Amino acid sequence: MQTKSPDSTATIALAGAEFGWGSTGKLSALIATLRDRSPIPLRFVGIASGLGRALLTEHGIDRWYDARADDRQAVADVARRENVSAGLVVLEGPAATALEAAGVPTVFVDSLPFLWTEGDRDSLPTDVSVYCAQRCVDLPAECRGVLASITNLQWVEAVMAVPGREISAGSPAGPVPGSSVRRALVSLGGLRSPTLTDWTSYPSLVIPAALEALDSLGAREVHVAGNLPDGFSADAEHSSRMRVTYGPLGHEAFLERLADTDVLLTSPGLTTLLEAGARGTPTVCLPPQNLSQIFNGRFHSRAVGADVRVTWPDRVFAEAEVLRDRTTAEEAALRLIYTGIATAAVEDAVRTRADIRDGVLAALRRAGSGARWTALVDTVGRHGAAQVADHVLNLVPRAAIAARG
Repeated sequence: MQTKSPDSTATIALAGAEFGWGSTGKLSALIATLRDRSPIPLRFVGIASGLGRALLTEHGIDRWYDARADDRQAVADVARRENVSAGLVVLEGPAATALEAAGVPTVFVDSLPFLWTEGDRDSLPTDVSVYCAQRCVDLPAECRGVLASITNLQWVEAVMAVPGREISAGSPAGPVPGSSVRRALVSLGGLRSPTLTDWTSYPSLVIPAALEALDSLGAREVHVAGNLPDGFSADAEHSSRMRVTYGPLGHEAFLERLADTDVLLTSPGLTTLLEAGARGTPTVCLPPQNLSQIFNGRFHSRAVGADVRVTWPDRVFAEAEVLRDRTTAEEAALRLIYTGIATAAVEDAVRTRADIRDGVLAALRRAGSGARWTALVDTVGRHGAAQVADHVLNLVPRAAIAARG
């Protein structure tokens, strides 16, 4: 860590996608890394990002602005008022574009470069000062032309918090404890997206099924994490010996819980899978909530060497059909996913829950034979937060020179 000078301070503007909590987890890791690596004190101001604000309180964000990420005038006003030196944006293209238009050099972090097709090109900030794309297991042909059009593309390793109890790369395979499972964590992430009006369908189907499966394996303590509806408690059949608690966890609290659990059952958000992998936590992927999670679950199973993901029955939606529809744009695929889940929650809930329960049990049994739980993070690397932070800090003197000129 470099010695910090008290004589100057730089202000960084932050923004994250209003889509789940993946952006929030990355911002959390990046803020901590920036503070550690910066030679001068830093202050942070946030733009929009309402979904993730509560999880970033531990980082001391100086002020949040409710300006819309795509409101260029409002973003420019924030940049001027706060004397912003550089921008750091995770997966919220309009915010990066607005900051650049306001004269703020910005680093854009794209953890889903495998997702984009020609229909998504206009939503991506292809001319941002630095476009950091996170390495991935596979890069489909449909996205390569879009990535080739980016002006300053920089590939980085996984952007994640470096755990206190990190497992070294290449650690031997280990099994899920099977019938000896005592503590389990069920994680649903942020659950929301801009186009989803009712976000209760997914937990109403998946949580009862997951709890019933864990109960049958003898689990005693289960925590269900995510921004669940107020007062949510799953209508699940499980024995009184299993204690179930509910509620969102801040990033540090989530990492602590992750380090003290026998098995993680999670909707396959990429940051969660990477952070679990860095700790060697046995992980089963619950059915996907959105398009990117289809890819994430496949990447994870391929990397760890075991089919530890649960898929939806084809009557809810067929993954092959979703992946075909994505070639027009992400929104078309999301409509198919969300409609299928919502319909199943209303018209076919009992049968769908039973199918998910059976899928979770089957995945846990396959995991019980052993898997290389660190393999996904070994493949994409662990040091992306430091790499992105250095790109941000390199922009700060550029902004200072421009201001003096």
